[in-house]
Amino acid sequence: MAQYGSRLVVPIDVKKKPWEQKLPLHNRWHPEIPPVAEATVGEVFRVEMVDFSGGGITKDYSAEDIKHADPSVQASPIFSPCFSIDFMAPPTPKLAVPIDLKRKPWQQELPLHNRWHPQIPPVAEAEADEVFRVEMVDWTGGAVKDDDSALDIKCLDLSAVHYLSGPIRILDKDRVPAKPGDLLAVEICNLGPLPGDEWGFTATFDRENGGGFLTDHFPYATKAIWYFEGIYAHSPHIPGVRFPGLTHPGIVGTAPSTELLNIWNGREKELEENGLHSLKLCEVLHQRPLANLPSTKGCVLGKIQEGTPEWEKIAREAARTIPGRENGGNCDIKNLSRGSKVYLPVFVEGANLSTGDMHFSQGDGEVAFCGAIEMSGFLELKCEIIRGGMKEYLTPMGPTPLHVNPIFEIGPVEPRFSEWLVFEGISVDESGRQHYLDVSVAYKRAVLNAIDYLSKFGYSKEQVYLLLSCCPCEGRISGIVDSPNAVATLAIPTAIFDQDIRPKAKKVPVGPRLMRKPDVLKCTYDGNLPTTKNPSSTV
Repeated sequence: MAQYGSRLVVPIDVKKKPWEQKLPLHNRWHPEIPPVAEATVGEVFRVEMVDFSGGGITKDYSAEDIKHADPSVQASPIFSPCFSIDFMAPPTPKLAVPIDLKRKPWQQELPLHNRWHPQIPPVAEAEADEVFRVEMVDWTGGAVKDDDSALDIKCLDLSAVHYLSGPIRILDKDRVPAKPGDLLAVEICNLGPLPGDEWGFTATFDRENGGGFLTDHFPYATKAIWYFEGIYAHSPHIPGVRFPGLTHPGIVGTAPSTELLNIWNGREKELEENGLHSLKLCEVLHQRPLANLPSTKGCVLGKIQEGTPEWEKIAREAARTIPGRENGGNCDIKNLSRGSKVYLPVFVEGANLSTGDMHFSQGDGEVAFCGAIEMSGFLELKCEIIRGGMKEYLTPMGPTPLHVNPIFEIGPVEPRFSEWLVFEGISVDESGRQHYLDVSVAYKRAVLNAIDYLSKFGYSKEQVYLLLSCCPCEGRISGIVDSPNAVATLAIPTAIFDQDIRPKAKKVPVGPRLMRKPDVLKCTYDGNLPTTKNPSSTV
Protein backbone atom coordinates (compact mmCIF):
# COMPACT_ATOMS: atom_id res chain seq x y z
CA MET A 1 0.00 0.00 0.00
CA ALA A 2 1.21 3.48 -0.81
CA GLN A 3 1.13 6.51 1.43
CA TYR A 4 -1.97 8.52 0.53
CA GLY A 5 -1.30 12.05 -0.56
CA SER A 6 1.66 14.19 0.36
CA ARG A 7 3.66 14.28 3.60
CA LEU A 8 3.43 17.58 5.49
CA VAL A 9 6.99 18.81 6.01
CA VAL A 10 6.37 22.50 6.84
CA PRO A 11 3.12 23.21 8.75
CA ILE A 12 1.69 26.69 9.28
CA ASP A 13 -0.54 28.00 12.06
CA VAL A 14 -2.12 31.17 10.66
CA LYS A 15 -2.86 32.39 14.20
CA LYS A 16 0.85 32.65 14.95
CA LYS A 17 3.50 35.15 13.81
CA PRO A 18 6.06 33.92 11.25
CA TRP A 19 8.81 33.68 13.92
CA GLU A 20 6.43 31.82 16.29
CA GLN A 21 5.80 28.91 13.89
CA LYS A 22 6.76 25.37 14.88
CA LEU A 23 9.32 25.54 12.06
CA PRO A 24 10.27 29.26 12.01
CA LEU A 25 10.20 31.06 8.69
CA HIS A 26 12.87 33.28 7.13
CA ASN A 27 12.89 36.31 4.83
CA ARG A 28 16.48 36.37 3.59
CA TRP A 29 18.69 34.17 1.36
CA HIS A 30 21.92 33.00 3.06
CA PRO A 31 23.91 29.73 2.92
CA GLU A 32 24.06 29.47 6.72
CA ILE A 33 20.31 29.58 7.35
CA PRO A 34 19.74 26.01 8.65
CA PRO A 35 17.14 23.71 7.07
CA VAL A 36 13.99 23.05 9.08
CA ALA A 37 12.92 19.85 7.27
CA GLU A 38 14.03 17.34 4.67
CA ALA A 39 12.49 15.39 1.80
CA THR A 40 13.54 12.41 -0.30
CA VAL A 41 13.89 12.51 -4.08
CA GLY A 42 10.67 11.23 -5.69
CA GLU A 43 8.62 11.90 -2.54
CA VAL A 44 5.54 14.11 -2.77
CA PHE A 45 5.62 16.55 0.13
CA ARG A 46 3.52 19.48 1.30
CA VAL A 47 4.80 22.91 2.26
CA GLU A 48 2.41 25.41 3.85
CA MET A 49 3.08 29.15 3.66
CA VAL A 50 1.88 32.46 5.03
CA ASP A 51 1.19 35.23 2.53
CA PHE A 52 4.25 37.31 1.59
CA SER A 53 3.47 39.90 4.31
CA GLY A 54 3.29 37.28 7.05
CA GLY A 55 -0.29 38.22 7.82
CA GLY A 56 0.36 41.94 7.78
CA ILE A 57 -2.22 42.50 5.06
CA THR A 58 -5.72 41.88 6.38
CA LYS A 59 -8.99 41.15 4.59
CA ASP A 60 -10.60 44.34 5.91
CA TYR A 61 -11.91 46.82 3.36
CA SER A 62 -9.13 49.32 3.99
CA ALA A 63 -5.75 50.10 2.43
CA GLU A 64 -4.18 51.35 5.67
CA ASP A 65 -2.38 48.04 6.20
CA ILE A 66 -0.76 48.40 2.76
CA LYS A 67 0.18 52.03 3.42
CA HIS A 68 1.95 51.21 6.69
CA ALA A 69 3.44 47.83 5.81
CA ASP A 70 7.18 47.52 6.44
CA PRO A 71 8.68 46.21 3.16
CA SER A 72 11.98 45.46 4.87
CA VAL A 73 10.40 42.91 7.17
CA GLN A 74 7.13 41.76 5.58
CA ALA A 75 6.26 39.94 8.76
CA SER A 76 4.47 42.10 11.31
CA PRO A 77 0.67 42.18 11.07
CA ILE A 78 -0.74 45.70 11.20
CA PHE A 79 -4.42 45.73 12.09
CA SER A 80 -6.76 48.35 10.70
CA PRO A 81 -10.41 49.01 11.51
CA CYS A 82 -13.13 47.57 9.33
CA PHE A 83 -16.10 49.68 8.34
CA SER A 84 -18.85 47.12 8.56
CA ILE A 85 -19.18 43.34 8.72
CA ASP A 86 -21.29 43.59 5.54
CA PHE A 87 -18.17 44.63 3.63
CA MET A 88 -15.91 41.85 4.89
CA ALA A 89 -14.67 39.17 2.51
CA PRO A 90 -16.73 35.97 2.49
CA PRO A 91 -15.88 33.44 5.23
CA THR A 92 -14.41 29.99 4.74
CA PRO A 93 -17.06 27.61 3.28
CA LYS A 94 -19.41 26.21 5.90
CA LEU A 95 -19.11 22.45 6.43
CA ALA A 96 -22.67 21.28 5.75
CA VAL A 97 -22.11 17.51 5.62
CA PRO A 98 -19.00 16.11 7.36
CA ILE A 99 -17.65 12.59 6.78
CA ASP A 100 -15.70 10.33 9.15
CA LEU A 101 -13.99 7.70 6.98
CA LYS A 102 -13.67 5.37 9.99
CA ARG A 103 -17.47 5.06 10.19
CA LYS A 104 -20.00 3.25 8.02
CA PRO A 105 -22.34 5.39 5.86
CA TRP A 106 -25.28 4.85 8.23
CA GLN A 107 -23.10 5.70 11.27
CA GLN A 108 -22.15 9.18 10.09
CA GLU A 109 -23.04 12.22 12.17
CA LEU A 110 -25.42 13.13 9.34
CA PRO A 111 -26.52 9.71 7.98
CA LEU A 112 -26.19 9.12 4.24
CA HIS A 113 -28.81 7.68 1.90
CA ASN A 114 -28.81 5.55 -1.25
CA ARG A 115 -32.28 6.05 -2.69
CA TRP A 116 -34.33 8.88 -4.25
CA HIS A 117 -37.62 9.65 -2.46
CA PRO A 118 -39.44 12.90 -1.59
CA GLN A 119 -39.87 11.86 2.05
CA ILE A 120 -36.20 11.33 2.88
CA PRO A 121 -35.70 14.27 5.29
CA PRO A 122 -32.92 16.84 4.75
CA VAL A 123 -29.91 16.56 7.05
CA ALA A 124 -28.65 20.13 6.49
CA GLU A 125 -29.59 23.41 4.86
CA ALA A 126 -27.84 26.16 2.93
CA GLU A 127 -28.81 29.63 1.79
CA ALA A 128 -28.55 30.98 -1.74
CA ASP A 129 -25.11 32.50 -2.51
CA GLU A 130 -23.63 30.80 0.56
CA VAL A 131 -20.56 28.65 -0.20
CA PHE A 132 -20.85 25.37 1.67
CA ARG A 133 -18.82 22.18 1.79
CA VAL A 134 -20.17 18.66 1.35
CA GLU A 135 -17.95 15.66 2.09
CA MET A 136 -18.63 12.23 0.57
CA VAL A 137 -17.58 8.61 0.91
CA ASP A 138 -16.75 6.72 -2.25
CA TRP A 139 -19.85 5.30 -3.94
CA THR A 140 -19.44 1.87 -2.25
CA GLY A 141 -19.19 3.40 1.22
CA GLY A 142 -15.69 2.04 1.78
CA ALA A 143 -16.49 -1.54 0.72
CA VAL A 144 -13.63 -1.58 -1.83
CA LYS A 145 -10.15 -1.68 -0.30
CA ASP A 146 -6.63 -0.80 -1.36
CA ASP A 147 -5.36 -4.37 -1.31
CA ASP A 148 -4.11 -7.11 -3.65
CA SER A 149 -7.45 -8.77 -4.43
CA ALA A 150 -10.50 -8.14 -6.61
CA LEU A 151 -12.79 -10.28 -4.42
CA ASP A 152 -14.33 -7.13 -2.91
CA ILE A 153 -15.44 -6.17 -6.43
CA LYS A 154 -16.71 -9.66 -7.27
CA CYS A 155 -18.78 -9.89 -4.09
CA LEU A 156 -19.89 -6.24 -3.84
CA ASP A 157 -23.51 -5.78 -2.74
CA LEU A 158 -24.86 -3.53 -5.49
CA SER A 159 -28.20 -3.17 -3.71
CA ALA A 160 -26.51 -0.82 -1.23
CA VAL A 161 -25.00 1.77 -3.60
CA HIS A 162 -24.63 4.71 -4.26
CA TYR A 163 -24.18 6.39 -0.86
CA LEU A 164 -25.13 10.06 -1.14
CA SER A 165 -24.50 13.01 1.17
CA GLY A 166 -27.62 15.04 1.89
CA PRO A 167 -30.39 15.84 1.26
CA ILE A 168 -29.63 19.55 1.72
CA ARG A 169 -32.53 21.98 1.92
CA ILE A 170 -31.87 25.14 -0.11
CA LEU A 171 -33.31 28.51 0.98
CA ASP A 172 -33.11 31.99 -0.47
CA LYS A 173 -31.70 34.93 1.50
CA ASP A 174 -35.11 35.54 3.05
CA ARG A 175 -35.16 31.93 4.30
CA VAL A 176 -37.86 30.97 1.80
CA PRO A 177 -37.18 27.47 0.47
CA ALA A 178 -36.91 26.54 -3.19
CA LYS A 179 -40.33 25.60 -4.58
CA PRO A 180 -41.48 23.00 -7.13
CA GLY A 181 -41.11 24.57 -10.57
CA ASP A 182 -38.00 26.55 -9.63
CA LEU A 183 -34.60 25.94 -11.17
CA LEU A 184 -31.67 25.34 -8.83
CA ALA A 185 -28.34 26.62 -10.15
CA VAL A 186 -25.54 24.71 -8.40
CA GLU A 187 -22.02 26.09 -8.93
CA ILE A 188 -19.02 23.86 -8.18
CA CYS A 189 -16.55 26.25 -6.55
CA ASN A 190 -13.98 23.70 -5.46
CA LEU A 191 -13.56 19.93 -5.14
CA GLY A 192 -11.03 17.19 -4.53
CA PRO A 193 -10.20 14.02 -2.60
CA LEU A 194 -10.56 14.01 1.17
CA PRO A 195 -7.19 14.80 2.81
CA GLY A 196 -5.43 11.62 3.87
CA ASP A 197 -7.48 9.48 1.48
CA GLU A 198 -5.85 10.36 -1.84
CA TRP A 199 -6.35 7.10 -3.72
CA GLY A 200 -9.04 5.51 -5.86
CA PHE A 201 -9.98 2.42 -7.83
CA THR A 202 -11.32 1.36 -11.23
CA ALA A 203 -13.02 -2.00 -11.74
CA THR A 204 -15.24 -4.27 -13.80
CA PHE A 205 -18.00 -6.27 -12.17
CA ASP A 206 -18.61 -9.98 -12.47
CA ARG A 207 -21.17 -10.71 -15.17
CA GLU A 208 -23.41 -12.38 -12.59
CA ASN A 209 -23.24 -9.28 -10.38
CA GLY A 210 -23.73 -6.13 -12.42
CA GLY A 211 -21.76 -6.78 -15.59
CA GLY A 212 -21.04 -3.74 -17.72
CA PHE A 213 -20.74 -2.36 -21.24
CA LEU A 214 -18.34 -5.12 -22.41
CA THR A 215 -19.33 -7.82 -19.91
CA ASP A 216 -19.87 -10.33 -22.74
CA HIS A 217 -16.16 -9.95 -23.56
CA PHE A 218 -14.89 -9.49 -19.98
CA PRO A 219 -17.22 -11.48 -17.68
CA TYR A 220 -14.91 -11.56 -14.63
CA ALA A 221 -14.27 -9.02 -11.87
CA THR A 222 -11.10 -6.93 -12.15
CA LYS A 223 -9.62 -4.04 -10.16
CA ALA A 224 -6.85 -1.47 -10.47
CA ILE A 225 -5.73 0.90 -7.69
CA TRP A 226 -4.71 4.49 -8.47
CA TYR A 227 -2.66 6.90 -6.37
CA PHE A 228 -2.82 10.68 -6.65
CA GLU A 229 0.09 13.10 -6.84
CA GLY A 230 -1.53 16.50 -7.01
CA ILE A 231 -3.53 16.62 -10.24
CA TYR A 232 -1.96 13.40 -11.59
CA ALA A 233 -2.94 9.74 -11.16
CA HIS A 234 -0.83 6.62 -11.64
CA SER A 235 -1.49 2.93 -11.04
CA PRO A 236 0.86 0.05 -10.18
CA HIS A 237 -1.60 -2.20 -12.04
CA ILE A 238 -1.50 -0.25 -15.33
CA PRO A 239 2.16 0.78 -15.68
CA GLY A 240 3.36 3.25 -18.25
CA VAL A 241 0.52 5.75 -18.03
CA ARG A 242 0.11 8.94 -16.01
CA PHE A 243 -2.50 11.60 -16.57
CA PRO A 244 -4.15 14.64 -14.96
CA GLY A 245 -7.63 14.08 -13.62
CA LEU A 246 -10.70 16.14 -14.38
CA THR A 247 -12.21 15.59 -10.94
CA HIS A 248 -16.01 15.67 -10.71
CA PRO A 249 -19.02 14.30 -8.83
CA GLY A 250 -20.79 11.46 -10.64
CA ILE A 251 -24.08 12.33 -8.92
CA VAL A 252 -25.68 15.72 -8.31
CA GLY A 253 -29.45 15.70 -8.08
CA THR A 254 -32.63 16.96 -6.44
CA ALA A 255 -35.33 14.85 -4.83
CA PRO A 256 -38.22 13.70 -7.04
CA SER A 257 -41.86 14.47 -6.30
CA THR A 258 -44.23 11.57 -5.64
CA GLU A 259 -45.67 11.96 -9.15
CA LEU A 260 -42.24 11.84 -10.77
CA LEU A 261 -41.20 8.88 -8.62
CA ASN A 262 -44.27 6.96 -9.81
CA ILE A 263 -43.36 7.77 -13.44
CA TRP A 264 -39.83 6.39 -12.92
CA ASN A 265 -40.97 3.19 -11.25
CA GLY A 266 -43.70 2.57 -13.83
CA ARG A 267 -41.57 2.92 -16.95
CA GLU A 268 -38.61 1.00 -15.50
CA LYS A 269 -40.86 -1.87 -14.38
CA GLU A 270 -42.28 -2.10 -17.90
CA LEU A 271 -38.76 -2.21 -19.34
CA GLU A 272 -37.68 -4.98 -16.98
CA GLU A 273 -40.78 -7.05 -17.74
CA ASN A 274 -40.88 -6.59 -21.52
CA GLY A 275 -37.48 -5.28 -22.62
CA LEU A 276 -35.95 -8.60 -23.61
CA HIS A 277 -38.84 -9.24 -25.98
CA SER A 278 -38.79 -5.83 -27.65
CA LEU A 279 -35.25 -4.45 -27.54
CA LYS A 280 -32.75 -6.22 -29.77
CA LEU A 281 -30.04 -3.99 -28.32
CA CYS A 282 -30.16 -6.07 -25.12
CA GLU A 283 -29.06 -9.12 -27.08
CA VAL A 284 -25.98 -7.26 -28.25
CA LEU A 285 -24.80 -5.52 -25.09
CA HIS A 286 -25.80 -8.29 -22.68
CA GLN A 287 -26.80 -5.76 -20.04
CA ARG A 288 -28.32 -7.34 -16.97
CA PRO A 289 -30.46 -6.33 -15.20
CA LEU A 290 -32.36 -4.11 -17.62
CA ALA A 291 -33.40 -1.86 -14.74
CA ASN A 292 -32.89 -1.65 -10.97
CA LEU A 293 -36.34 -1.45 -9.39
CA PRO A 294 -37.05 -0.36 -5.80
CA SER A 295 -35.82 -2.86 -3.24
CA THR A 296 -35.64 -2.90 0.54
CA LYS A 297 -32.38 -4.90 0.33
CA GLY A 298 -29.44 -2.66 1.14
CA CYS A 299 -31.68 0.41 1.47
CA VAL A 300 -30.36 3.33 3.57
CA LEU A 301 -32.69 6.30 4.10
CA GLY A 302 -30.71 8.83 6.10
CA LYS A 303 -32.47 9.85 9.31
CA ILE A 304 -35.34 7.39 8.82
CA GLN A 305 -34.77 4.41 11.12
CA GLU A 306 -34.76 0.96 9.54
CA GLY A 307 -37.53 -1.33 10.76
CA THR A 308 -40.11 1.41 11.33
CA PRO A 309 -43.36 1.44 9.31
CA GLU A 310 -42.22 4.69 7.66
CA TRP A 311 -38.95 3.05 6.56
CA GLU A 312 -40.74 -0.01 5.17
CA LYS A 313 -43.12 2.15 3.11
CA ILE A 314 -40.46 4.44 1.68
CA ALA A 315 -37.98 1.61 1.00
CA ARG A 316 -40.55 -0.18 -1.17
CA GLU A 317 -41.09 2.98 -3.25
CA ALA A 318 -37.71 4.75 -3.32
CA ALA A 319 -35.89 4.77 -6.65
CA ARG A 320 -32.40 3.34 -7.01
CA THR A 321 -29.63 5.82 -7.74
CA ILE A 322 -28.10 3.77 -10.59
CA PRO A 323 -29.35 5.73 -13.66
CA GLY A 324 -29.49 9.44 -14.35
CA ARG A 325 -33.03 10.78 -14.66
CA GLU A 326 -35.02 14.03 -14.84
CA ASN A 327 -33.62 15.15 -11.46
CA GLY A 328 -30.02 14.88 -12.63
CA GLY A 329 -28.61 12.11 -10.48
CA ASN A 330 -26.05 9.63 -11.72
CA CYS A 331 -25.20 11.25 -15.05
CA ASP A 332 -21.42 10.69 -14.76
CA ILE A 333 -20.56 13.76 -16.87
CA LYS A 334 -16.81 14.21 -16.55
CA ASN A 335 -16.90 17.92 -17.44
CA LEU A 336 -18.83 18.85 -14.28
CA SER A 337 -15.67 19.98 -12.55
CA ARG A 338 -14.34 23.09 -10.83
CA GLY A 339 -16.15 26.18 -12.13
CA SER A 340 -19.08 24.26 -13.64
CA LYS A 341 -22.68 25.14 -12.97
CA VAL A 342 -25.61 22.70 -13.07
CA TYR A 343 -29.20 23.85 -13.51
CA LEU A 344 -31.42 21.30 -11.75
CA PRO A 345 -35.22 21.21 -11.78
CA VAL A 346 -36.88 21.48 -8.37
CA PHE A 347 -39.68 18.99 -7.64
CA VAL A 348 -40.10 19.29 -3.84
CA GLU A 349 -39.97 22.16 -1.38
CA GLY A 350 -36.37 22.93 -0.47
CA ALA A 351 -35.09 21.04 -3.55
CA ASN A 352 -33.38 18.47 -1.25
CA LEU A 353 -30.05 18.46 -3.05
CA SER A 354 -27.86 15.34 -2.76
CA THR A 355 -24.47 14.45 -4.18
CA GLY A 356 -21.93 11.63 -4.20
CA ASP A 357 -19.96 9.19 -6.35
CA MET A 358 -16.82 11.34 -6.56
CA HIS A 359 -14.45 10.65 -9.47
CA PHE A 360 -10.81 11.69 -9.76
CA SER A 361 -10.98 11.07 -13.51
CA GLN A 362 -13.27 9.40 -16.05
CA GLY A 363 -13.40 8.67 -19.75
CA ASP A 364 -16.55 9.44 -21.74
CA GLY A 365 -19.01 6.61 -21.27
CA GLU A 366 -17.36 5.19 -18.12
CA VAL A 367 -17.44 1.93 -20.07
CA ALA A 368 -16.29 -0.40 -17.27
CA PHE A 369 -19.39 0.55 -15.16
CA CYS A 370 -17.24 0.87 -12.01
CA GLY A 371 -15.12 2.67 -14.48
CA ALA A 372 -14.05 6.08 -13.23
CA ILE A 373 -11.31 6.47 -10.66
CA GLU A 374 -13.70 6.15 -7.73
CA MET A 375 -12.78 7.98 -4.53
CA SER A 376 -14.01 9.77 -1.43
CA GLY A 377 -14.01 13.53 -1.77
CA PHE A 378 -15.51 16.93 -1.12
CA LEU A 379 -17.43 19.59 -2.99
CA GLU A 380 -17.68 23.29 -2.19
CA LEU A 381 -20.94 24.51 -3.70
CA LYS A 382 -22.90 27.72 -4.13
CA CYS A 383 -26.59 27.68 -5.08
CA GLU A 384 -28.95 30.16 -6.67
CA ILE A 385 -32.73 29.75 -6.87
CA ILE A 386 -34.28 30.80 -10.18
CA ARG A 387 -37.95 31.23 -9.36
CA GLY A 388 -40.22 29.59 -11.97
CA GLY A 389 -37.14 28.54 -13.93
CA MET A 390 -38.40 25.11 -14.94
CA LYS A 391 -41.19 26.51 -17.12
CA GLU A 392 -39.05 29.40 -18.32
CA TYR A 393 -35.95 27.45 -19.41
CA LEU A 394 -36.67 23.70 -19.59
CA THR A 395 -38.89 22.22 -22.31
CA PRO A 396 -40.62 18.96 -21.35
CA MET A 397 -39.85 16.06 -23.71
CA GLY A 398 -42.67 13.78 -22.66
CA PRO A 399 -46.31 13.61 -21.63
CA THR A 400 -46.05 15.73 -18.45
CA PRO A 401 -44.30 18.97 -17.37
CA LEU A 402 -42.04 16.76 -15.21
CA HIS A 403 -40.32 15.20 -18.25
CA VAL A 404 -37.43 17.68 -18.26
CA ASN A 405 -33.65 17.35 -17.99
CA PRO A 406 -30.95 19.52 -16.39
CA ILE A 407 -28.54 21.70 -18.33
CA PHE A 408 -25.03 22.66 -17.30
CA GLU A 409 -22.10 24.95 -18.01
CA ILE A 410 -18.62 23.51 -18.42
CA GLY A 411 -16.02 25.00 -16.10
CA PRO A 412 -12.88 26.79 -17.36
CA VAL A 413 -10.42 24.25 -15.90
CA GLU A 414 -9.63 20.95 -17.62
CA PRO A 415 -6.55 19.03 -18.87
CA ARG A 416 -5.07 20.23 -22.16
CA PHE A 417 -3.98 17.75 -24.81
CA SER A 418 -2.92 18.56 -28.36
CA GLU A 419 -2.52 15.12 -29.93
CA TRP A 420 -5.13 12.36 -30.02
CA LEU A 421 -5.47 8.93 -31.59
CA VAL A 422 -9.09 8.41 -32.66
CA PHE A 423 -10.83 5.06 -33.10
CA GLU A 424 -14.00 4.69 -35.16
CA GLY A 425 -16.89 2.27 -34.72
CA ILE A 426 -19.99 1.57 -36.82
CA SER A 427 -23.28 -0.12 -35.94
CA VAL A 428 -22.22 -3.61 -37.00
CA ASP A 429 -21.65 -6.03 -34.11
CA GLU A 430 -18.90 -8.61 -33.62
CA SER A 431 -20.88 -11.30 -35.43
CA GLY A 432 -21.10 -9.07 -38.51
CA ARG A 433 -24.80 -8.35 -37.93
CA GLN A 434 -26.08 -5.00 -39.19
CA HIS A 435 -27.95 -2.69 -36.80
CA TYR A 436 -29.86 0.38 -37.86
CA LEU A 437 -28.22 3.67 -36.74
CA ASP A 438 -27.46 2.18 -33.31
CA VAL A 439 -24.92 4.44 -31.59
CA SER A 440 -24.46 2.07 -28.64
CA VAL A 441 -23.31 -0.71 -30.94
CA ALA A 442 -21.09 1.77 -32.80
CA TYR A 443 -19.47 3.01 -29.58
CA LYS A 444 -18.95 -0.57 -28.44
CA ARG A 445 -17.10 -1.25 -31.70
CA ALA A 446 -14.95 1.87 -31.22
CA VAL A 447 -13.99 0.80 -27.68
CA LEU A 448 -13.22 -2.77 -28.79
CA ASN A 449 -11.09 -1.43 -31.65
CA ALA A 450 -9.11 0.73 -29.21
CA ILE A 451 -8.63 -2.16 -26.76
CA ASP A 452 -7.34 -4.49 -29.44
CA TYR A 453 -5.02 -1.83 -30.88
CA LEU A 454 -3.43 -0.82 -27.58
CA SER A 455 -2.89 -4.46 -26.61
CA LYS A 456 -0.25 -4.51 -29.39
CA PHE A 457 1.92 -2.25 -27.21
CA GLY A 458 2.38 -4.64 -24.29
CA TYR A 459 -0.85 -4.09 -22.35
CA SER A 460 -3.34 -6.78 -21.43
CA LYS A 461 -6.84 -6.17 -22.74
CA GLU A 462 -8.08 -5.85 -19.16
CA GLN A 463 -5.56 -3.07 -18.52
CA VAL A 464 -6.72 -1.19 -21.60
CA TYR A 465 -10.42 -1.68 -20.78
CA LEU A 466 -10.00 -0.14 -17.33
CA LEU A 467 -7.75 2.62 -18.70
CA LEU A 468 -10.25 3.69 -21.36
CA SER A 469 -12.92 3.89 -18.70
CA CYS A 470 -11.02 6.30 -16.44
CA CYS A 471 -8.48 8.27 -18.49
CA PRO A 472 -9.55 11.64 -20.03
CA CYS A 473 -10.60 10.16 -23.40
CA GLU A 474 -13.33 11.76 -25.51
CA GLY A 475 -16.34 9.89 -26.91
CA ARG A 476 -18.39 11.31 -29.77
CA ILE A 477 -21.51 10.46 -31.75
CA SER A 478 -20.04 11.37 -35.12
CA GLY A 479 -22.93 10.41 -37.40
CA ILE A 480 -26.55 9.28 -37.00
CA VAL A 481 -27.94 10.29 -40.41
CA ASP A 482 -26.29 8.00 -42.96
CA SER A 483 -28.34 4.82 -42.76
CA PRO A 484 -27.85 2.11 -41.86
CA ASN A 485 -24.59 2.85 -39.98
CA ALA A 486 -24.24 5.13 -37.02
CA VAL A 487 -20.64 6.23 -36.46
CA ALA A 488 -19.10 6.74 -33.01
CA THR A 489 -15.54 7.71 -32.17
CA LEU A 490 -13.24 7.37 -29.17
CA ALA A 491 -10.30 9.80 -28.98
CA ILE A 492 -7.37 8.93 -26.70
CA PRO A 493 -4.75 11.54 -25.71
CA THR A 494 -1.37 10.13 -26.76
CA ALA A 495 0.54 12.09 -24.11
CA ILE A 496 -0.69 9.88 -21.26
CA PHE A 497 1.56 7.00 -22.43
CA ASP A 498 5.30 6.63 -21.89
CA GLN A 499 5.70 5.33 -25.48
CA ASP A 500 4.59 6.44 -28.93
CA ILE A 501 1.38 4.54 -29.71
CA ARG A 502 0.81 5.91 -33.21
CA PRO A 503 1.02 3.61 -36.28
CA LYS A 504 4.43 3.81 -37.98
CA ALA A 505 6.33 2.16 -40.79
CA LYS A 506 8.60 0.29 -38.39
CA LYS A 507 6.86 -2.80 -37.06
CA VAL A 508 5.68 -2.71 -33.44
CA PRO A 509 8.38 -4.44 -31.34
CA VAL A 510 7.23 -7.53 -29.46
CA GLY A 511 8.64 -9.58 -26.61
CA PRO A 512 8.44 -10.12 -22.84
CA ARG A 513 10.29 -6.87 -22.09
CA LEU A 514 7.32 -4.89 -23.42
CA MET A 515 4.68 -6.60 -21.31
CA ARG A 516 3.21 -4.17 -18.83
CA LYS A 517 3.47 -6.02 -15.52
CA PRO A 518 1.95 -6.43 -13.05
CA ASP A 519 -1.49 -6.88 -14.58
CA VAL A 520 -4.79 -5.74 -13.08
CA LEU A 521 -6.18 -7.69 -10.12
CA LYS A 522 -8.54 -10.35 -11.46
CA CYS A 523 -11.05 -12.96 -10.26
CA THR A 524 -12.26 -16.09 -12.01
CA TYR A 525 -15.62 -16.14 -13.78
CA ASP A 526 -17.76 -18.93 -12.34
CA GLY A 527 -20.90 -18.39 -14.44
CA ASN A 528 -21.92 -20.28 -17.54
CA LEU A 529 -23.21 -17.52 -19.82
CA PRO A 530 -21.64 -17.46 -23.30
CA THR A 531 -18.72 -15.10 -23.91
CA THR A 532 -18.44 -13.12 -27.13
CA LYS A 533 -15.33 -14.00 -29.13
CA ASN A 534 -13.90 -12.06 -32.05
CA PRO A 535 -12.12 -14.59 -34.27
CA SER A 536 -10.03 -11.84 -35.89
CA SER A 537 -8.94 -10.23 -32.61
CA THR A 538 -5.34 -10.00 -31.46
CA VAL A 539 -4.39 -12.81 -29.05
